[in-house]
Amino acid sequence: QVQLVESGGGLVQPGGSRRLSCAASGFNVTDYYIGWFRQAPGKEREGISCISSTRSSPFYVDSVKGRFTTSRDSTKNIVYLQMNSLKPEDTAVYYCAGRRITGYSTRPADYDYWGQGTQVTVSS
Repeated sequence: QVQLVESGGGLVQPGGSRRLSCAASGFNVTDYYIGWFRQAPGKEREGISCISSTRSSPFYVDSVKGRFTTSRDSTKNIVYLQMNSLKPEDTAVYYCAGRRITGYSTRPADYDYWGQGTQVTVSS
């Protein structure tokens, strides 16, 4: 059974850092593209990063480029999202998702499997 489980969310002060984890089971993260998404209250789900099944560099949208880093630990079958210099506008529920078809995508409809999400709140 394919499953993705996010963890690591919480309350962070502006300018702070947080690392989210996306633990996969039922498939290898090295065989899928893994995307990170977020959804703020009243807004649509937004794709922010994607890591490929190969060793290519991850993709980032402009709003997080230079602040967020996506990485993968194949031995643990986990994908991470390291978030630095957090801003209040980064407050959202963060999701990871798996995509079998190759190619970077930030479109939620292009992903086959989803985690349940983890809340990140950036506030003083």
